Amino acid sequence: MDTNTTSTTTDPRKDSLIEYPSAFPIKVMGAKADGFVHAITQIAHQFDPGFDASTIELRDSKAGNYLGVTITVTATSREQLDDLYRALSSHPMVKVVL
Repeated sequence: MDTNTTSTTTDPRKDSLIEYPSAFPIKVMGAKADGFVHAITQIAHQFDPGFDASTIELRDSKAGNYLGVTITVTATSREQLDDLYRALSSHPMVKVVL
């Protein structure tokens, strides 16, 4: 008789290396243009109503043509992060999301 029992149901939170909720930094890069930071901030607020815009970090590219924006959101689930990445990546001003 096998004494090891395995559950057929899995908790998706246990499949993740991220412990929820947690502060989760996301770097967004795009052309340095008016409205870019505001657009990123608006998207962050959609997925994290408690997002604090004062925590945003900005870095210009070497040539000054691009801007790196680091936002730190409160991640509550893998689904939330996936949806946030999709929303950021699909924005026309965004070039890269890391």
